[in-house]
Amino acid sequence: MAGFPTIRLALATALLAGCGAKESPRAAPERPRPVRLVTVGLADASARLEVSGTVRLKRETALSFNAPGRIAAIFVQEGDRVRAGQLLARLDTTALGANVAAARAEVVRAQADVKRAEDLFAKGWVTAPRVEQARATMVAAVERARAAGFDVQLAALVAPSAGVVLARPGEPGQIAQPGVPVVTLGELGQGFVLQLPLADRDAARVRPGQRAEVTIPALGRQPLAAVVSEVGARGDDGTGTFRIELKLPADARLASGQIGTAQLVLGPAQAGAPLLVPASAVFAARADEGFVFVLEPATRRVRQRLVMLGTVSDAGVVVTAGLQPGELVVATGLDRLRDGALVAAATAAVGDR
Repeated sequence: MAGFPTIRLALATALLAGCGAKESPRAAPERPRPVRLVTVGLADASARLEVSGTVRLKRETALSFNAPGRIAAIFVQEGDRVRAGQLLARLDTTALGANVAAARAEVVRAQADVKRAEDLFAKGWVTAPRVEQARATMVAAVERARAAGFDVQLAALVAPSAGVVLARPGEPGQIAQPGVPVVTLGELGQGFVLQLPLADRDAARVRPGQRAEVTIPALGRQPLAAVVSEVGARGDDGTGTFRIELKLPADARLASGQIGTAQLVLGPAQAGAPLLVPASAVFAARADEGFVFVLEPATRRVRQRLVMLGTVSDAGVVVTAGLQPGELVVATGLDRLRDGALVAAATAAVGDR
């Protein structure tokens, strides 16, 4: 019986030796995971913008009288075509004529005062300042008479150029006030434009000469080729928007007041603009932070990275911190990845489908 422990020990040793003689299996090589990579870009780089606006004649001039008076007649209606120099309206010149007569009489009186003062000065009865005062009064009277005559000339309102009457707020018999429009004339020679209201951030990326496509439902679905002709330098006090004008091609169907929609391609964004990634690239998001897998080009492996998130839209998710423009992030197959995983991928830019 004493030999049993020795026998058991020998058997155990033999079993262990037999196991050690077998070759250990080799670890299978890591297979790269197929994923789709997206290049991180600026959130608003070369963005397309669709905005609605109103068709207007390039130059629409509100015409008014220079002096107050009763409107004697208006010779045009809204929509009338007029030629340059055509009479549009006139004032009753009764009061204006009286003003001219009174001003001329004042000139005659002032001239007589000057002559009398000069005669008295020659005799030594008045001083030189008295003569100078009389002369200054005469000059003022002459200028008043000239202004009164100018008002009479402007009592006839004529078209400064060929155009179309867009509005006629005045009516015969009304008392016109200086600067208050009586007729609004659109000058046909300058053509039509589409006026667009743009936010300051978008307006800063539009340049004169830039091309755009305009669709005006009243003219059909065929888009018109337009060009940015003017970029407003001052925002509207009420809305804060800047007015952009697109020059439209000549078309007899165009009319002031039509509604159109323009397709604009904005220029590159300024440095420091937020970045954009597809929504499918973000995981474990909460509040204003989440994670993405970023590719290490040298190793073809991905690394998990915490990023700060901004707004979400159809274009993707805005990333405010944690990424750099040009980096590659994984947009598909995130559920099969881990930190450091090897990937094989196709690359696309943000916004590609």
